[in-house]
Amino acid sequence: MAKEKDDKKGGYDASSIQVLEGLEPVRKRPGMYIGTTGPDGLHHLITEIFDNSRDEAMGGYANDIEIAFLPNNRVRVVDNGRGIPVDVHAKTKVSALEMVMTVLHAGGKFGGEDSGYKVSGGLHGVGASVVNALSIYAQVLVHREGGIYMQEYSQGRKKAAVKKIGSSKLHGTITTFEPDAEIFKEGTTFDPSRIVAHMRQQAYLVRGLRISVIDARGQAPAFGHDNELFYLRDTGVEAPSHTFYFEGGLVSLVKFTNQLLKPAHKNIFYVEKKVEGVESVEVALQYADDVAPHIMSFANNIHTPEGGTHLTGFKTALTRTLNSYAKNNNMAKGDEAFTGDDALEGLTAVVSVKLREIQFEGQTKAKLGSMEAQSAVNSVFGDAFNSFLEENPEDARAMINKVILAMKARKAAKAAKDSVLRKGALEGMTLPGKLADCQSGDPAECELFIVEGDSAGGTAKTGRDRRIQAILPLRGKILNIERARLDRMLGSEQIKNLVLAFGTAIGDTFDITNLRYHKIVLATDADVDGAHIRTLILTLLYRYFRPLLDAGHVYIAQPPLYKVKRGKEILYFYSEEEKTKKLGDLDEADIVDEVADQEARDRLLNAAEAPADVLSTTGEVDPQEAGRSSGKAAKVSIQRYKGLGEMNSDELWETTMDPERRILKQVSIDDALDADKVFDMLMGDDVPARKSFIQSNAKLATLDI
Repeated sequence: MAKEKDDKKGGYDASSIQVLEGLEPVRKRPGMYIGTTGPDGLHHLITEIFDNSRDEAMGGYANDIEIAFLPNNRVRVVDNGRGIPVDVHAKTKVSALEMVMTVLHAGGKFGGEDSGYKVSGGLHGVGASVVNALSIYAQVLVHREGGIYMQEYSQGRKKAAVKKIGSSKLHGTITTFEPDAEIFKEGTTFDPSRIVAHMRQQAYLVRGLRISVIDARGQAPAFGHDNELFYLRDTGVEAPSHTFYFEGGLVSLVKFTNQLLKPAHKNIFYVEKKVEGVESVEVALQYADDVAPHIMSFANNIHTPEGGTHLTGFKTALTRTLNSYAKNNNMAKGDEAFTGDDALEGLTAVVSVKLREIQFEGQTKAKLGSMEAQSAVNSVFGDAFNSFLEENPEDARAMINKVILAMKARKAAKAAKDSVLRKGALEGMTLPGKLADCQSGDPAECELFIVEGDSAGGTAKTGRDRRIQAILPLRGKILNIERARLDRMLGSEQIKNLVLAFGTAIGDTFDITNLRYHKIVLATDADVDGAHIRTLILTLLYRYFRPLLDAGHVYIAQPPLYKVKRGKEILYFYSEEEKTKKLGDLDEADIVDEVADQEARDRLLNAAEAPADVLSTTGEVDPQEAGRSSGKAAKVSIQRYKGLGEMNSDELWETTMDPERRILKQVSIDDALDADKVFDMLMGDDVPARKSFIQSNAKLATLDI
């Protein structure tokens, strides 16, 4: 009896079992369906609706898709496919449209060829209903069989039955939705640039498909239901837009990716073939004069950033084929063999597979799990690539030489790395002499501030919280590693210090679990040199410590630009605009009455640019100059910080280092391909591309004069 009472006290009985109906599971656990309720999950809603439209195009039923960003955080996705069926389902006695939008796992992608979908990327009826469940408002218009049909929803529930609202000679589906702020607590504001890059990628993958992205958030287009308003572009609305249409497919995507690089060989390899169990295996590749690989993989046109079985099959066949060719043509010495990393260095490749029955690892489709894809890619690509090497000896020789160079660099890098890290685990890890380490041994609470110069380093060491904050001053600008190999990098004392301070090692022995600080903060001066140093460090982190960025361990400090003292009140401003706005709000007695002539008043409001005879060494306005007419002394002083070393230790602490008051910007990579191209352009060898970028964006620059 005692045990029975204890069970009842525990409160676990039949009443504890919850049965969630309809789309309640989605709202209860949205992360299970879209990965996160942050910005990534928010933008994932668009790709889920787009995937359904794109699947129509893959089946040959659509060739024009438009994505429009509207006011009030709404998104409108249009395709000219067959249109979602609207007739009543024989089993459920409700419209097929209503089922697709309000019931999980209801869709037209289960029936294989009978449904018209040989392959699809949308997850069998989950995508549209999940988007509907997480939207405060959704509307679907279907142009089909001569009519226009509509249904509206809120939080996954229909507002009314599907109804016919007009006639139409067109066919297709128009889906409009507004994310629910109750779910997306970090915000429901979309960033069109995140979608543009994805849509460009998709246009390469589906030949003959036109994809348009229109940013009409600043407009208020009036949408009707007549034929003329099928696409937003037909309304005459003027808004920023992007349109993508490519006939070259994956070969065009490889060319686009390598446009800022020098190809290592002339011909781009390409193969497309259907094999048993797999509708299509498609691969394109080209080596370039680079040290980093650029590998993109897709399954049913869904980008798989974490790779999967298709990428495993590709890498296996690539390494095997290159080793075989080098050995058969006496290009390899003795028993030397290329590793997978050797074969990937400088390679730009796109691997795409299409399967009827597809399995992803996880709801967000980041990694392919279908085992048949591995053997299919291995055999199709391996055979075709071997034939390519035999038929194109000049290209083959260039490829093999590129991989041999990578192998030699790997061996040299290993020797250099061993010499740098020899002091590590075996000899007790000698940390850099200039590193002022923190007392805590818990990496989760430890912070490493990488500061510019010994002066700033001294100030930071005095002002820091010694328990959790470590300081590493850098002397000048570190080596630009964008085209430097690991052995040359580790010859730089500054980079060696960073590697030892992080504790993760580098290259093939990198281990993020050994990271000594979970916050790595870049604190450089607010001038051109400081920005350059920050860019050099970010380049190093992106190329050789990418997992630190992916895990969110890297931050940029935001020290103030101005210190304004008004009587006993001290204000810090982090931008020119903020300073000007705040000074404009000061009492008239503080500025206008005490600065009689306009010239002196201008010098006060723009103190950073004022002549030396007006500013004292502390940045204060000369009382005699400021109060020439009134005889009063100015109460306002302004100091412009250009370097961290100009701050006192207490100022640096309270503005930049104090966890309670500081501002840190977390560095993230929303689109790795775009980030990679930016680093190539800004830090690489293509001077014309960099010059063009500077000329195009010169007006946006903040000049350090």
